[in-house]
Amino acid sequence: MALLLAVLCSSCIDIELPLKGMDSQSEQAKEEKIVIPTEEESEHLFFKGVPIDGSLEAYVAMMKQVGFKYQGEEDGIAYLKGDFAGFKNCMLAVATVQPLDLVAKIVIVFPEREDWGSLARDYGTLKSMLTEKYGKPARYVEDFHAYLAPENDGEKLLALQLDQCTWYTVYEVPRGSIELSIENDGIGGSCNVVLRYHDRLNTEAVKKQAMEDL
Repeated sequence: MALLLAVLCSSCIDIELPLKGMDSQSEQAKEEKIVIPTEEESEHLFFKGVPIDGSLEAYVAMMKQVGFKYQGEEDGIAYLKGDFAGFKNCMLAVATVQPLDLVAKIVIVFPEREDWGSLARDYGTLKSMLTEKYGKPARYVEDFHAYLAPENDGEKLLALQLDQCTWYTVYEVPRGSIELSIENDGIGGSCNVVLRYHDRLNTEAVKKQAMEDL
């Protein structure tokens, strides 16, 4: 959970906490099918065929409809779990900024890996697919900045755990941005590939609200 919360707060996500609402949500009767807007009908960035927009409750309902399983909610963030882009058991966080209750950010944490080779392979696979869909990335950094360059996978993983590694790619599109990265939760913590979607319109709405508070 620490890694998931850290990437949600970052500018550039198996969780086993007792999340609120899990039992009541799983016991609800089958919900009426929701009509999801198409890309021609919405100006927002899309994630898994769904525009990143609306209230947390509404967005969770749409994520459940496309196959994610609700895990719970905490501090205005809903957690779901499911398969994504060919990867099993990914954790999804849907983030809103209060008091707007407006979804602006989606974070996906891919399954934990215990070696650098697997992390690099997951990252490379996703980067290739994202580049095919969104075109050349706007920027990327894939660098070890330890005093001595790591020479094997074990040393590369240790560099990641010691925050001596920066590995990310950013795609800028008219409707927002997509950020792919390799991240860690410290020595002994989890190491995962993380993918973030930022919707431009709702991010600007959140910024406008913050500016009005000043």
